[in-house]
Amino acid sequence: MTREEKSIAIEDLTAQLAGVNVVYLADISGLDADTTSNLRRACFKAGIKLEVVKNTLLAKAMESSEANFGELPTVLKGNTSIMIADTANAPAKIIKEFRKKGDKPLLKGAYINEEIYIGDNLLDSLVSIKSKEEVIGEIIGLLQSPAQRIISALQNQNKEEAAE
Repeated sequence: MTREEKSIAIEDLTAQLAGVNVVYLADISGLDADTTSNLRRACFKAGIKLEVVKNTLLAKAMESSEANFGELPTVLKGNTSIMIADTANAPAKIIKEFRKKGDKPLLKGAYINEEIYIGDNLLDSLVSIKSKEEVIGEIIGLLQSPAQRIISALQNQNKEEAAE
């Protein structure tokens, strides 16, 4: 790869990292072609961009990015794939699903809403992160709950009065 090609690759990676809130780094090396293809397909269906990257180029892109990736570049060893998503727990769910069949992909680290997570041991924690839509749904449910109780009480009172 020439200097110019490296420079272009770094610019492309920096542009991909700009404005994203969810970035996972994983090791998918050793997966057979069929499993890799299934992983790519699952990522595509979930709206996750999956790309194998060169560690040095990604480290330089993170360095030149406006976001603070903290200690995340320290995990850039061996084979690295980057997963970019809109939903915080989507890549973790896919990684966990594929781990049922083997020991890969391995989670190296993640950048989620300016928080840094390093290590495969955090996979279960990342799976349990609620998406924005799930949190909004819970809030709406909580807000509707008191109103539903009042309506229910009024309906029961009306039934009691009608029975008299």
